[in-house]
Parts: sequence; structure tokens; C-alpha cells
Amino acid sequence: MLRWRLLLGTTIIAGLVLLCWLDYQAAIPGVWLMPVAVVLTVLATGEVLQLVRAAGLQPPGWLVYAGNLLQIGVAWLASWAGNRSVGIPPPDGASWLLLAFTMMVLALFAVEIRRYEAPGGTIANLAGGVLATAYTGLLMGLLVQFRVACGIGALAALVIVVKSGDIGAYTVGRLVGRHKLAPRLSPGKTIEGAFGALAAGCLAAWATFRWILPAVMPEGSSRLPWGAWLAFGLVVATAGILGDLGESLLKRDVQRKDSSAWLPGFGGVLDIMDSILFAAPVAYGYWVVCALGK
Repeated sequence: MLRWRLLLGTTIIAGLVLLCWLDYQAAIPGVWLMPVAVVLTVLATGEVLQLVRAAGLQPPGWLVYAGNLLQIGVAWLASWAGNRSVGIPPPDGASWLLLAFTMMVLALFAVEIRRYEAPGGTIANLAGGVLATAYTGLLMGLLVQFRVACGIGALAALVIVVKSGDIGAYTVGRLVGRHKLAPRLSPGKTIEGAFGALAAGCLAAWATFRWILPAVMPEGSSRLPWGAWLAFGLVVATAGILGDLGESLLKRDVQRKDSSAWLPGFGGVLDIMDSILFAAPVAYGYWVVCALGK
């Protein structure tokens, strides 16, 4: 299993890097990655809906699917229209994404008003719908906006650091892990594995900042201090660990081991994307405050 996870994890990273390179060469930012984002959003939305329904909640699935696709579409179009070059987009880009999310919340209220029959269950259904909308739609939309706003190098750095941290956590945890990190949520995760994730994330950040960023965005990387890779690796890898635990929280609450059986050895789309989704706003904030200096 360890060999399979390492092989598959490395393959995923290589495939994403290839897509990022193709997207970097394209005239329209995100044109290669948007189809991938659409597929991942649809699959992840289905898995979140399965989890909330297993908890007894019944949000309107069709609306959640539509709203999540709307959010990533708005994030791409608004960010691209407002920012044709690498840099931080004007507030309108983030405002459109927030507006789409807010409209989804209002639409969820409208559906519950329409189908209300008796007391009990309405608030829970609203909470489940908002969770599915925020967890997959809003965070995926922010990830799409991050690519267009901060450039392909920033997105590649995020993915490489997070997935390297996942591989480091699993490898170190399997080999030398002894002390449980969160035994009630995820018995297989260890404190040693968490340190392995941080070390692997920092190493991946160094390699990314050393070779990848200067190749694809020299105007941004030339302003980065030497310790920028260390800070980026630490904060992003830490967010990735929290994202993994956050998804484990949802799964354990409904007594599920994986979000689905879509990918043998890894589970579902959420089992792969959970750490990236949590790390996306952290990486975005880092890039705005520290990296691009705006």
C-alpha cells in the first residue's frame, strides 16, 4: 500500500504540473485547468452531499451542484476579466465570488421556504446546504481565482507543497510513527507524520521557489526574500494537515472511512482535495501579503 500511494501520489503531482505548464502556455489563463476544476467540483460536491445525507440532512442537491459550478465559473470569468496579467485582481474579482456564494445561501432559504411542511429539519437542511456550498463551491472558486490572480507558478507551488506534505506525512507516519495526532478523528495519523509533512512541504517549497517560480514568473520571484520558501512551506503544509483533519471530522461523524471509493488507496476526490482546499486561502493570503507585496 505504501508503494502504491507513493507511486500514485507522485503521478498526481506530475500530472498536475504538466497541466499547469500547458495552462501557462495558453493565451487564456485557466483554460486547461478549468475543465479539471469542473470535474473535481462535481465529484466533490456529490461526496459532500453523500456525507451530509448520511447525517440525516436533506439539502437540495440540484441547487448545490448548480451553485458550486456557478461559483467556480464566476471566479474564473471575473478574475480573468479584471486581471489579464499576473498580479492581484481588483476587489471586483473577490466580490463576484462572494456575491455568488451569498446568492446561493439566499436560494437555499428560498427552497426551504417552498418545501416547508412541519417543524423540524429545516435549520439542519440549511446548514448542510451551506456546508456543501462553502466547502466545495466557495473554496474551489477561491482556488480558481488564485490561479488567475497570482499566476500559474503560485498554483503549482501550492499543489506541490501540499501533496508533498501528504506524501511525507504518510511515509514518515508508516515508517516511524508512534504517537497519535488525533486518535478519535484519524487513528492512522501521527505526530511524527505531521513533522514529516512539514519537512516535506518545506523541501518542496524550496525546490519550487528555486526552480519553478523563476521559470514561470521571474518578475514576482525576484522580489522574494530567501526565507520565503520556508514560511510558505510551513504555513501551507500546516493548512494541509488541518484540511485533512477537517475532512476526517466530517467522515467520522457519519462513520465513513473514505468519502468514496473513486480512487483505490486514496478514497474519493475529497480525500485528495481536502488539504488543497484548506490550503488555498492560506496560500492566497501569503501571496498577497508576503510574496507579491500588494
